[in-house]
Amino acid sequence: MTDVLVVGAGPVGLTAAAELRRRGVGCRLVDRLPARLPYAKAVGVQPRTLEIWDRMGLVRAALDAAVPMLGQLLYVNGAEQARIELELPKEVPYGFAALPQYETERILEEFLGRYGTRIERGTELTSFVQDADGVTARLVTASGGQEEVRCRYLVGCDGAHSTVRKALGLTFEGGAFPEEYMLADVEVDWDLPRGYGVRSTHRGADGGVDDLLVCIPLPGTSRYRMSMLVPPELSAAGRPGEPGRPDGAVAHGLEGGGRTPTTAHIQAVVDRLAPRPATVSAMRWSSVFRISHRLVDRYADGRVFVAGDAAHIHPPTGAQGMNTGIQDACNLAWKLALAVRGAAGPRLLASYDAERRPVGEEVVGRTVRHATRGGVPADPADPETLMLREAQLLVGYPDSPVVARPAAGAGPGPRPGERAPDCGGLTADVAAYPLRLYDLLRDRDHVLVLYADGPAEQEFDDLLAAARRASGDRVEGLLVLADGAPAGATRLPVYRDGRGEFARLYGTDGATAFLVRPDGYLGARLTPPTPAALTAHLSDVFVP
Repeated sequence: MTDVLVVGAGPVGLTAAAELRRRGVGCRLVDRLPARLPYAKAVGVQPRTLEIWDRMGLVRAALDAAVPMLGQLLYVNGAEQARIELELPKEVPYGFAALPQYETERILEEFLGRYGTRIERGTELTSFVQDADGVTARLVTASGGQEEVRCRYLVGCDGAHSTVRKALGLTFEGGAFPEEYMLADVEVDWDLPRGYGVRSTHRGADGGVDDLLVCIPLPGTSRYRMSMLVPPELSAAGRPGEPGRPDGAVAHGLEGGGRTPTTAHIQAVVDRLAPRPATVSAMRWSSVFRISHRLVDRYADGRVFVAGDAAHIHPPTGAQGMNTGIQDACNLAWKLALAVRGAAGPRLLASYDAERRPVGEEVVGRTVRHATRGGVPADPADPETLMLREAQLLVGYPDSPVVARPAAGAGPGPRPGERAPDCGGLTADVAAYPLRLYDLLRDRDHVLVLYADGPAEQEFDDLLAAARRASGDRVEGLLVLADGAPAGATRLPVYRDGRGEFARLYGTDGATAFLVRPDGYLGARLTPPTPAALTAHLSDVFVP
């Protein structure tokens, strides 16, 4: 019996498998495709995803391969209307990036390979049944043979047409947009500034958008992924099952049927809409695609889970889809790892749906609104909040069943369920250079971060001891001291808040304990911290 069977080896399935293997969980990863597709489908990588990859220990490879996304140039009827700068507060460690999906998959696959796990290519899930002790899945292998696999849990990361979702009988309510689009990975010889996306539209006499060109920069010389409306000769309108798909299929993603756009199709749109004359060349691939918006009624049923496009699909506005799916996988994997070891609290696995389905619902709703209004709106009244939301840095789980309730009258700083922010300027006795908090959290699971501005060594040692007892030794600890506060005789690793950034960003007021979860969110914030309060919270997460 394997611990977890992951179906689908896109970015979401690869993340789930990597996070499981990183924790020593037995895992098989199967995918029906014989090889990785060379398509730049999902290309936007959000700062929150880069933070997750930092925690996993693979962000350097992504930074080496990606290009920065600095902003977007907006044109209407040939005239520049706005330049949106993708700026974030200085304490956010990563900016927006562009990385072709095939490169994202390569990086994740190589990282997964470090743990001795490979993708089982050409292998398709055909059916499964579950019982109280596990799941029995039937696979058809690349050679055409059949295999029966017994696993404790099954995770469906198998996309918009998910076999897992259909077999569970989950509803997938929503609808399809009538428009059809072309995608192409090309070079273009314009002299627009690098690192900026381009959105150029034409509005007719009624004010509506009747022509569209969206260009996202890719690694390489003057290379972009372009999307635009499909010309009539490539449209599927009037074909069987189109455009409303009465056959019941989900109209979302790349379309087949031989309707492949040529360079001439792309050039015609560039001629109409590019802000200055430009020539398209060196096309790597192209396709026609459709967009739907749908959300499952639940993310789990017993021992079977869905994540990514298997659970939610929506317009690509703001590059939210792949990043939301990666965070689904990260949220689920650490909980499954505890469940496999019999260490998960009674509500931990149920918290996956409780935490992630509201996020999926919000993303679907927001991207649909943006798509119908012509893109992500600029909000001059609160541009920072807009950027933080698009960067997925405002995602939180304040109502989660496994997150502690905030204390009455809690002051500034992150509350339980919110993202644990990074900060710089931490110093240690041995390191001769300042450290970031994320440096100290990297490749760890639950970390109890304790803060003090005065002597508290014994009570903090007692707190960590209580946390270890309640978690079965699955919580690590560190102490951040205000600059100038005495270190005392604590057994905890000690770091000084040399620039006061930790105190400012975490809103500390005296001795405080922050429990940082494996996915980078606060499980609890305790002021004053007591062993009883910490143990009560940990009893929801762990069975020691």
